[in-house]
Amino acid sequence: MRGKNIIYILIALGSIFISTFLYFSRLDLLNSIDLKLRDVRFRLRGQIEPDSRVMIVAIDAKSIDELGRWPWDRKVMAELINNLKEARAVALDIVFSEPSSPESDRVLSIVINTSKNVITGYYFRDEETSVSNEGLSVLGDSRIKLIKSAGEVTSIPIREFPYAELNIPSIRADTGFFNIIPDEDGLYRKANLLLLYNGELYPSLPLQAVRLYKGVPLMVEIEPFGIKRLLLGGDLIPSDESGNLIINYYGKGGSFRTVSAVDVIRSKIKKEEFKDRIVFIGATETGIADIRNTPFDPVMPGVEIHATVASNILSGHYLIYNAWVAGLDILLISIPILILLPLMARTPKTYISLGILLLTLGVLSGINIWLFKRYLLNLSVLYPFISIFIFYLSSESYRNLVIERRSRFLKRAFSSYVSHELVNIIIKNPDAMRLGGEKRIITVLFSDIRDFTSISERLEPERLVSLLNIYLDPMTRIVLKHRGMLDKYIGDAIMAIFNAPLQLPDHSRRAVITALEMVEELRKLNERLVASGYPELKIGIGINTGEAIIGNMGTDMRFDYTAIGDTVNLASRLEGLNKIYGTNIIISSSTFDALNKEEFNTRELDLIKVKGKQEPVRIYEVMGKDSPFIPAIEDFERALFFYRERRFKEAVEIFRELGSRFNDRASILFAQRCLGYIESPPPHEWDGVFEAKEK
Repeated sequence: MRGKNIIYILIALGSIFISTFLYFSRLDLLNSIDLKLRDVRFRLRGQIEPDSRVMIVAIDAKSIDELGRWPWDRKVMAELINNLKEARAVALDIVFSEPSSPESDRVLSIVINTSKNVITGYYFRDEETSVSNEGLSVLGDSRIKLIKSAGEVTSIPIREFPYAELNIPSIRADTGFFNIIPDEDGLYRKANLLLLYNGELYPSLPLQAVRLYKGVPLMVEIEPFGIKRLLLGGDLIPSDESGNLIINYYGKGGSFRTVSAVDVIRSKIKKEEFKDRIVFIGATETGIADIRNTPFDPVMPGVEIHATVASNILSGHYLIYNAWVAGLDILLISIPILILLPLMARTPKTYISLGILLLTLGVLSGINIWLFKRYLLNLSVLYPFISIFIFYLSSESYRNLVIERRSRFLKRAFSSYVSHELVNIIIKNPDAMRLGGEKRIITVLFSDIRDFTSISERLEPERLVSLLNIYLDPMTRIVLKHRGMLDKYIGDAIMAIFNAPLQLPDHSRRAVITALEMVEELRKLNERLVASGYPELKIGIGINTGEAIIGNMGTDMRFDYTAIGDTVNLASRLEGLNKIYGTNIIISSSTFDALNKEEFNTRELDLIKVKGKQEPVRIYEVMGKDSPFIPAIEDFERALFFYRERRFKEAVEIFRELGSRFNDRASILFAQRCLGYIESPPPHEWDGVFEAKEK
């Protein structure tokens, strides 16, 4: 079991290490999958309310229908902007890059330049375009001027563009770019708040709009690795080192309060509705709108993305990803594995482990979504899943290819002579046994049919085999019932071992109970045997407890799990002694000493020296609860005391009386010994030991 646990621990640590390595490696394929899984969270979370201070004036189908095709005359745009004076910031997701009629350009420029709440839009581009000195001057005025640098920084990882598409030179208001750079799969998940142009940092349109709304400056702290901090006044905007902000989308297009541009131009909207708001003006009509693919909506107008970014900044609805979140990602990669470790190590079936896997993934997904919804933590979805799948697949492979293979071997090796329950325990705890050889205290039970030779001579071979099968089947079941191990059949004899291969703390007691049940079962069995024309059977059982060598013994081609040693030999000798004493069950003193004396009816039989052993052994008979001799046990043991004290005349009277009253062969045997010793007293050094000449 210990070795198995170590393997599972190594699998768990390996899964955590591999997943953590992949997490920090950010491979393109895995990163793309992780982003798509994060996208799902938006839809699972559902729509939420954006900041009510941000709204959109849309150049929509209604406006196009009533005012004509886009682009409109710039006097119309001037009127639209002029009707938004109550707004604190008006951001134009529009660029007036080409001149129109001089009068229209003049009117629009005057309205924009005299309004203190307008942020114009422009965009950077890779294709070459001409820029006037006046335009560059206006653009230069909008660059970020408060930059704090840690020493000399020569480059930062922010996208730099070579060209810009600017407004006509006469428009001189503050401006912000409306470029949004998609991820590699074409989805817009991040907003680039900063971009480089001619070595200078420039802010985005929504960032400029919020700056104007709050009336505070922008400051950037840079390090050699990139952007360290982006501050709007005293508030930190959690951008990454490239100046990107993860967009917290509120829902599909239409999440913000949106009004038609034509209604604003014709004063159908009360001007008070724009008071103290950020208003984005942009196209939403199909055909002219800047349509973007987002996690929430594949056809979201670009102006709504700008409004979303502004709302995120204004209300602090940031999706959080920082060092603490990365640390939490690592915890979510590791902790489920540590929880699964003991479960997978103890799971016996694939379908159970699969259920545990699915439950774990469900719980982990629920935690991820809850933390996203409740605390806006932008945790990884994929990498904790990778960790769990690596651990699951590795664990299942190990279990099926190694443990189950070993289990099948153990099942083949033990199922024929160990109980089904014990086989399962062995399979679950294979390290609890050593399949070599080891010393262990065990209890060995031998049983044998009396006079089987004469029985076999009287029966035909087929009936003899049938008789053996009828006898051995229930006897074997009793052994297995009490967690004994059937070591072997030796003709009509049964050898069983208790406390191997797995340890049983009460192995001596189990062996004695097994013996008593075998005797009782034989009594019932004899009734059926006699009725079927078979002879009545009698058995003798010997039980001994002691140290033996146990394990698989033999060759690679054929082996047997068994026990060898003097403990086994003595149990066999004790079984044979039943013929001398006329008993059914004889146990050694080591077995007797391990029993609860109040649980069993026993009597000391003798102190003997069996063939092949020099040391005498004290032996005991175990009687069934219905034995008629039980009331006479004390008399027998008193007579045995007289016998060992050489008071043979006193002993013989008791033995004769017991032998006559109970037809007890042991009492008759001792009465004969006493008479012999009365006629021919034993030598002075006699210690009461009887030497058994037979096996």
